[in-house]
Amino acid sequence: MKTLIKTYALALLLMVAFIPQATAQTRRSTNNKTTTVKRTTVNRVPSNRVVYRTPTRKVVSVRTVPNNRVLIRHNGQNYYYANNRYYTQSRGHYIVIQPRIGFRINILPPNFVRIHFNNFNYFYVDGIFYLQSNNEYEVVEPEVGTVVYELPQDHEKVVIDGLTYYEYANVLYEKIQINGTRAYEVIGVIDME
Repeated sequence: MKTLIKTYALALLLMVAFIPQATAQTRRSTNNKTTTVKRTTVNRVPSNRVVYRTPTRKVVSVRTVPNNRVLIRHNGQNYYYANNRYYTQSRGHYIVIQPRIGFRINILPPNFVRIHFNNFNYFYVDGIFYLQSNNEYEVVEPEVGTVVYELPQDHEKVVIDGLTYYEYANVLYEKIQINGTRAYEVIGVIDME
């Protein structure tokens, strides 16, 4: 009988000892924190240090640009803007390009997202950042630390000093987590030579 009581007491003692540990391991934190792992400070990177995972980029060209196009004159050259795409003319075709810093348009596409960062109110559309300037919207480089939740479909993976980042329109992003949601933080810009 004493052995039976000792066995039950020991079993009860073990259960009491392990139950708080088990519940402590399954508790979930209720405070929402931004989890950002900083790898390195990048800021401006010369293009010769950037290695693209896909070495050749597909060039998209069309014979005509839609009739609703807008002519953009920038640094003495003509560019065209239609359906949220930018074009340049070459050998009788129109080639889709990423807009240059300083391009201006009058109306933003309807799918823009407002991003407020460091006293700037950016308008973000398909990987391009705009700032309002009078009655126009100008293509700008975002500040380091600006966060977006989506990258355009044709963004590219790049490697700089052995670390993988994402690039679109010469802007470099690092994948981060904010409240359990995937996001991308601007960490720098590629300087084209």
